[in-house]
Amino acid sequence: MRYEIKGSTMPALEITLDRGESVFTEVAGMSWMTDGINMATGTRGGLGKIIGRAISGESMFLTTFKSTEDGARVVFTPDVPGQIIPVELKEGQDIIAQRDAFMCAEDGVDVKVHFRKKLGVGFFGGEGFVMQRLTGPGMMFAEIGGEVVEYELQRGEVLKVNPGYVAMHEHTVDYDMGMVGGVRNMIFGGEGVFVATLKGPGRVWLQTMPLQHLATSIFRYLPEPTIVAPTNEQKADDE
Repeated sequence: MRYEIKGSTMPALEITLDRGESVFTEVAGMSWMTDGINMATGTRGGLGKIIGRAISGESMFLTTFKSTEDGARVVFTPDVPGQIIPVELKEGQDIIAQRDAFMCAEDGVDVKVHFRKKLGVGFFGGEGFVMQRLTGPGMMFAEIGGEVVEYELQRGEVLKVNPGYVAMHEHTVDYDMGMVGGVRNMIFGGEGVFVATLKGPGRVWLQTMPLQHLATSIFRYLPEPTIVAPTNEQKADDE
């Protein structure tokens, strides 16, 4: 398998497959492809995985693209402006990613729902509670909103983050969530009530444009719905 990421703010991921090689993605995740690729849609797992994907907000079905000849190509594109991040996972290596981050992966990668187990995260829920766990071996690709800033946390090193900006992290990173200190910070700070604490060792990928923040910004500019009172003729027709 070979790949090339083309473009900048709305990039395209072009994957070249030789005979017998395959990648999989969510239903309707493919943008275009050449001849020589067969599509097969299925659950890729039992009932537990289907329910888990539904809970995490993902499609219950996945589509596999398998090449029947050398040099066949399939292309995937992100849903929002951002970056495509390739990660090569070793046997048993895990990456924890936000919902909707998974783009596609080689056949050997396992995708399942991941719940934060710490008490604080469970109480606060919301952003960062239901995630995705991707397990190797194989190459996986994630789509992340905006630009991406990557940190390599050393053992014991701590990073405090607005929860919506945590895109992915290695499973070795300890993730917890707590309340912002100080009543005035909570009421007037404008940064939200909760903060995520990431503790190394391990890699962390942060995003500059969380999808929920983009949606909120767009919503402010949408026109308010106009309610039109029915005319006398419409009232007469209804009667």
